[in-house]
Amino acid sequence: METVNVHEAKTHLSRLLDRAAKGETITIAKAGKPVAKLVPLDEAPIDTSRRFGFMRGQVKIPDDFDTMGQAEIEAVFYGEGVHEGDDGQ
Repeated sequence: METVNVHEAKTHLSRLLDRAAKGETITIAKAGKPVAKLVPLDEAPIDTSRRFGFMRGQVKIPDDFDTMGQAEIEAVFYGEGVHEGDDGQ
């Protein structure tokens, strides 16, 4: 645990905050007497149930994924048997 004086703490606050965020505890002193502590916050546990990549290696996406069902989708949008330039009669 490092001790810094008030002037140094004001001058290098951003650096001290970065160090505290990484787990360090820093004591701030005035005239050599400790008056405050800069400590890391306890973070809430991260919910990993919805994180990307949690099923890596367990799911296989087919090579034709982006064209799967294309004929059926086109039939729904354009009507079965109707082609471009055809009036449908």
